Amino acid sequence: PEHVNPSPIEGWYTVQKGSIVAYISADGRYLLQGDLIDLDRQVNLSEQTRTDARRVLVSALEDKDAILFSPAEVKHSVTVFTDVDCTYFRKLHSEIDEYMSLGIAVRYVLYPRNGPASRAWSTSEDVLCASDRGRALTAAKLDQKFETSKCDTSILTRHYMLGQDVGLNGTPAIVLEDGTLIGGYLPAATLNTRLESAAP
Repeated sequence: PEHVNPSPIEGWYTVQKGSIVAYISADGRYLLQGDLIDLDRQVNLSEQTRTDARRVLVSALEDKDAILFSPAEVKHSVTVFTDVDCTYFRKLHSEIDEYMSLGIAVRYVLYPRNGPASRAWSTSEDVLCASDRGRALTAAKLDQKFETSKCDTSILTRHYMLGQDVGLNGTPAIVLEDGTLIGGYLPAATLNTRLESAAP
């Protein structure tokens, strides 16, 4: 019941789990999954709902539970969901110094796309158990060995579930502080321009 609320359309309700949004008729007969557009205002109401949900979800993630690459002076912060085997993640991470030089802090959340039985999942566990997670992540993306140990890896399950709640379709996926989701890699300068234009 807590996931069902009145929608902007009379006789319909919004059903929401994380950033996943659908609409159901009051009699429970019809379910609609798609974007609800307010034509008068030219606003995608469904995307607004998803964006708000993502903002709440990622803001609840503490920096200590992510793999943080942060400049001395932070102008913007983004959360990046990544699979260590993803080619575009490797491209993004190869430019991490450029992101930080622009004042962009990057919080990585590990999201092995193929789930718990995958090689990427095992590598992600090793990264999370390393004493220096940032260095381990960098080594993992280069297919290099790194020191790790045994630890509680339940955080990876939380990362994975967060990615599902955010509504990921692939990696890397960049979530801005306002909850906007950008699918795929963006060069540092392009991301900075986007962040600057979105700043209040």
